Amino acid sequence: MRIEVICTGDEVLTGKIVNTNFSFITQKLEDFGLPVSWETTVGDDREDLLLAFQLAGQRADAVIVNGGLGPTIDDLSQEIAAKAAGVPLALSEEWLARMEAYFARRSRVMPPNNRKQAMLPTGAEVLDNPIGTACGFAVDIGRARFFFTPGVPRELRRMLEGEIVPRLLAKSGVQTAVYLKRFHSYGIGESHADTLLAGIEDVVPGGGVKLGFRAHYPQLETKLTIRGSDMEDIRCKLAPVEAEVRSRLGNFVLAEDDRTLEGVVLDALASKQDTLTLVETFTSGQIAARIGHLPGAEAVLRRGIVSRNLEEICAATGLAPTELTEISRESAEAVARAAQRASGSTHALAVLVDLDEGADRIEFAGTICLAIATADDVSSRRSRVVGGRDWVRLGAVEMGLDCLRRYLQHLPVTERIDFEKV
Repeated sequence: MRIEVICTGDEVLTGKIVNTNFSFITQKLEDFGLPVSWETTVGDDREDLLLAFQLAGQRADAVIVNGGLGPTIDDLSQEIAAKAAGVPLALSEEWLARMEAYFARRSRVMPPNNRKQAMLPTGAEVLDNPIGTACGFAVDIGRARFFFTPGVPRELRRMLEGEIVPRLLAKSGVQTAVYLKRFHSYGIGESHADTLLAGIEDVVPGGGVKLGFRAHYPQLETKLTIRGSDMEDIRCKLAPVEAEVRSRLGNFVLAEDDRTLEGVVLDALASKQDTLTLVETFTSGQIAARIGHLPGAEAVLRRGIVSRNLEEICAATGLAPTELTEISRESAEAVARAAQRASGSTHALAVLVDLDEGADRIEFAGTICLAIATADDVSSRRSRVVGGRDWVRLGAVEMGLDCLRRYLQHLPVTERIDFEKV
């Protein structure tokens, strides 16, 4: 099946916003064995949109159109879809009632222009949008089945996963079940992981397993797409492969599927009713931000100290200014111990970053010194990360959280990673 994605909007065409929706669509479809053949970006122009729909309808089997379903004058997808399909627009009383109820639940009166969102090509199939007012719909144009989706990312994602992917799988005629298994890792690059996992697809005789990667520094996502006759068949195929992946990637696997690194850390602390204090310098409080909003964090995260000034760090942790004159592995240990004592938490993580001088550049580096302290123990590491200020900052956040995960899971904190310079 040949699939095309059409992204609409002047702001997307001109680059004023980054088109993250397209990357999400293609990655999600690829996970289910539905590769995209073409991508078209078109502005808010009636003639251009009509031509794009007509061309896609001639060459593709299925087309996903993203954007243009809003209530404003520049939202043209319903109008042009009807014209391309050769049918008039008709009011969907069902969707109009849904929108009115949506506004009523928020104690608001629906503006008159929202009625436009319930005008759909005659005969179109409604695609549910449980979290917004933009009505998705499907209609045939030429030889292709078109699926129209909202531009709001969270609405698109719900509609793609819940409404469109099942329809595409049915349309493809593949009568097999598909399952996606994901492993998240930190500290290992894509090429290194590919080498470690060489031949992993052959663990299951007869195929049915596809290996893939998605690198998004500082993490790497390793994906296994498994096809089978049913879910029982998939479970039988998956079990030996996922065990082999865990074995080969080892300590670098930080979470699986929908779990996150910060969630794993929080759960490990909460399971023993432990508490945490954080001290951060260059990371701007982003370690605390990763944990602090999670359910249950209120019982775990006791204190966060954020400063670029070492004297302020001393004042906040009870150290004398003379005890912290430079950033080193030993100073990180001193700060972590002092923060743990001052706050009374069971654990303290200190992440101190010493930046190179000069302008930001690809060779710009930082020295990360971190330590984890409890009442009777301390563990630390020193690492050098090169790649620019943002690269160092993101690396320091991830390294701090991952080292805390390793400590809580009784794994080596000082294991070498691919992103550090020896």
